[in-house]
Amino acid sequence: MDNQSFREWASRAVDWAADYRASLAQQPVRAQTPPGATAAQIPAQAPESPEEMRAIFADFERIILPGMTHWQHPRFFAYFPANASPVSVIAEILVSAMAAQCMLWQTSPAATELETVMMQWLRQAVGLPDAFQGVIQDSASSATLAAVLTMRERALGFAGNKDGLAAHPKVRIYASDQTHSSIDKAVWIAGIGHDNLVKVPTAGPARAMDVDALAVAISNDRASGLLPAGIVACVGGTSTGAVDDVAGIVAVARRHGLYVHVDAAWAGAAMICPEFRTLWAGTESADSLVLNPHKWLGAQFDCSAHFVRDPDALVRTLAIQPEFLKTHGREGLINYSEWSIPLGRRFRALKLWFLMRGHGLGELRAMIRNHVRWSHKLAHRLSAEPNFSLVTQPVLSLFSFRHDPGDGRDLDAHNLSLLAAINDDGRLYLTQTRVEGRIAIRFQAGSMETTEGDLDVAFDVICSLARKLSV
Repeated sequence: MDNQSFREWASRAVDWAADYRASLAQQPVRAQTPPGATAAQIPAQAPESPEEMRAIFADFERIILPGMTHWQHPRFFAYFPANASPVSVIAEILVSAMAAQCMLWQTSPAATELETVMMQWLRQAVGLPDAFQGVIQDSASSATLAAVLTMRERALGFAGNKDGLAAHPKVRIYASDQTHSSIDKAVWIAGIGHDNLVKVPTAGPARAMDVDALAVAISNDRASGLLPAGIVACVGGTSTGAVDDVAGIVAVARRHGLYVHVDAAWAGAAMICPEFRTLWAGTESADSLVLNPHKWLGAQFDCSAHFVRDPDALVRTLAIQPEFLKTHGREGLINYSEWSIPLGRRFRALKLWFLMRGHGLGELRAMIRNHVRWSHKLAHRLSAEPNFSLVTQPVLSLFSFRHDPGDGRDLDAHNLSLLAAINDDGRLYLTQTRVEGRIAIRFQAGSMETTEGDLDVAFDVICSLARKLSV
């Protein structure tokens, strides 16, 4: 493709993107294609000769688009949002065009320095103290893995990478069963082993980790010759929005010399609103935390903010410095690849810069406050309807509910049928979860395009389909 063709097709792609965003509300939220339908239309082997861009683009619209679930849809109420504000999309276009590999300061000084300032902007926006410094990771999974590795090395006197884990006592990590599966995976990858991830019981409507049980578990492990290393606290768990007592967890950790990482991947975005910060009280004293601007704040995926109190411990855990990666004559520079698991790094800070300037914190706060208010209103309306009940109360914009026709049928099967009917209808997209062993339907509002009217549509769709299934 020559430069003129690139100009023409890039312009067409932008026009297509604008038309796509404008028409989303009229599309089914979830892909309606059966399994295998996309793959069946694609040749089994790559072409030997170049194909015309016109044909490639036409196949994109004909083959790929029907099999896409529309994450930017205003009635995407499943999982958590993966917003891509148009202003951040523009930044990503520029990043893609430059195609810089920003692993070191010298490989793109502006990328490193903008990342430093953007993490400062974000830290201030969510009310964290100056003691924290930030790095942009690809996802919360990577940030959590980096935190677990740091816990491990800190507990082992930074000898684990050198000696291997077999030379040391078994390391123990503590979390509740409300934490994300990425914590389990991090423990696997870190070589700690699933059996050494201690799932502490939860209690109360917030499904918070039992702090007293945590303290007992740590003491018992020490007495058994095991090596407690760290705790992962949960603020806004994926299933129902569980919120741990972070202050209580930090107090226990300090008594035992343990590292505390806070997983606030979704809920952390809401902390730009000061009134919601009670949810993570105590986080200011944690060792690290993660929140994802690519969820509720509107940054194009991927963009995960990882804040650490002691960057030296993170760098000591992850950094490898062969001669070809050294920057001679430039002391004191930050090379963020030493703060991350991959060496390669995209220029993720640019979309944060565009996003926070293009919207301003005030507009982002208003969006989050609306989502919370509208979700609470929907939860109240559903709970007032016959045969509906809330399973978990709203945490920010997330709640779960169940429908019971009252005729003795299997409620798990019924609610899964209701969920399938809702998603097959196409106007909404919801997911299920399991609370105390029983199926519940999960709702969260977070799309930047969502209006209060979209939640009115959700109420009508949920209630009408529940009535049909109850006959």
